[in-house]
Amino acid sequence: MQIPLTVADFLDRAEGGFGDTTAIVDEPVAPGRPVPTTTYRGLAARVRAWQAGLDALRIGRGERIAVLSQNSARLLELLYAVPASGRILVPVNFRLRPEEIDHVVGDCGASVLLVDPEVQQAVGNLAGPKCFVLGEQTEAEVMRFDTEPRRWVAEDENTTATINYTSGTSARPKGVELTHRNIWLNAMTFGLHGRIWEGDVYLHTLPLFHCNGWGIPYVLAGVGATQVVVRRIDGAEILRRVRDHGVTMACGAPAVWNLVLDAARRWDGEIPGRGRMRIVSAGAPPSTRTIARVEEELGWQFLHVYGLTETTMLTFNRVRDDGRPPVRRAASLARAGVPALGVRIRISPDGEVLARSNMALKGYWGDERASAAALAGGWFHSGDGGVLDADGQLVLVDRKKDVIITGGESVAGSEVEDCLLGHPSVAEAVVIGVPDEKWGETVKALVVLAEGGSAGEAELIAHCKAQLAGYKAPTSVEFRESIPRSATGKVAKGELRAPYWAGHDRQIN
Repeated sequence: MQIPLTVADFLDRAEGGFGDTTAIVDEPVAPGRPVPTTTYRGLAARVRAWQAGLDALRIGRGERIAVLSQNSARLLELLYAVPASGRILVPVNFRLRPEEIDHVVGDCGASVLLVDPEVQQAVGNLAGPKCFVLGEQTEAEVMRFDTEPRRWVAEDENTTATINYTSGTSARPKGVELTHRNIWLNAMTFGLHGRIWEGDVYLHTLPLFHCNGWGIPYVLAGVGATQVVVRRIDGAEILRRVRDHGVTMACGAPAVWNLVLDAARRWDGEIPGRGRMRIVSAGAPPSTRTIARVEEELGWQFLHVYGLTETTMLTFNRVRDDGRPPVRRAASLARAGVPALGVRIRISPDGEVLARSNMALKGYWGDERASAAALAGGWFHSGDGGVLDADGQLVLVDRKKDVIITGGESVAGSEVEDCLLGHPSVAEAVVIGVPDEKWGETVKALVVLAEGGSAGEAELIAHCKAQLAGYKAPTSVEFRESIPRSATGKVAKGELRAPYWAGHDRQIN
């Protein structure tokens, strides 16, 4: 017997086995009226109300529902509701600028756009999809609490469940198609390696638009774990939520944990969660110093994963407490880790990390050429450089693609360069990632001014911020007389990056 694996399995089990367990605690001050704290039985009822509402709007199977929102209970509900009704969810990065949002919504051909009240202005006047504001409007005009939705019976687990847009190396984000099978297996694999169980209380510090919160909301529902939503990342507020809700687990980029460490220095009393809290770091390799401080100063267990939007989880690093000094343990945890169950990793002759996995993408939405290139030879080409050490651990050493990861967000260098070249005073521009203690990496622009050009650093940064999401803008600009190039005319980015990474044992941070 073979039954298709679908995301509906997780909430179905939660409703049947953990119906009276607290499911979601929403952000208490969220605009648009927070969702009252609900049980898994109540969550399942709200999910069916969403599905019945989409039925009433005549949104058919396979149509795309785009959602632009910070972390919220409603976004969580839609992660369960939309794919489990045979439709495709498109979680959009709420930090993008209107032009970028317009591209994503248009590229996926969304039939409906659901927008958080706080980012409503970023949408502007998008043409095409029906648009609703999450909260009072969607509860009145979309959700149908008195109607049972049409039941979707999955015939193929390889049906696309979500499209998650990634910056990659191109100026335009590409839509990563993840199937029900991809998401199901990722959830179960993460649950196994992360030891997620019904006694967990999970804090959503990780943006849910990032690969569906790495797929963790599904396994949390499957085991009946409580989920607490935090809308904005603030170190002191994270500590308060850990204390007030008995949080046991959270995920996020190293920059998040650096904010918590800074807040802990000013915290009055015992650090919440000491001895019970575990965190999973990803989005950028953590520094040894950050890992050691988390375990020593907070008393939290530090775990490390590596993956991409296209692959979800590839490796998992959990180091046993074997009596070694914290600094030595931290050095081991800074590695990407051992391939996750079912994942195969090898290093290409030119040093690129290649992977095979049941969790890897179906393809890029509407882009067969990019899909073929990414999956050439039956392996996913990560664009990251790495080595497998003697222990079988993956160690990342460089980034083959032109991608900067700052605070867990991916920035395509070519996109920022294109923006800079739109300024009349700029003749040439190269964007690189340089190490930064707070954000892991930060965006640096190397600029050659046009003849007669007079723009300064502040002006060029402001120019980028006016056209791109704030995290994509350079944090510093260095003016050069010329840009070094290879014999074939290519910019020698490795040569340009080298001075800033001197003293580091790898070219990412």
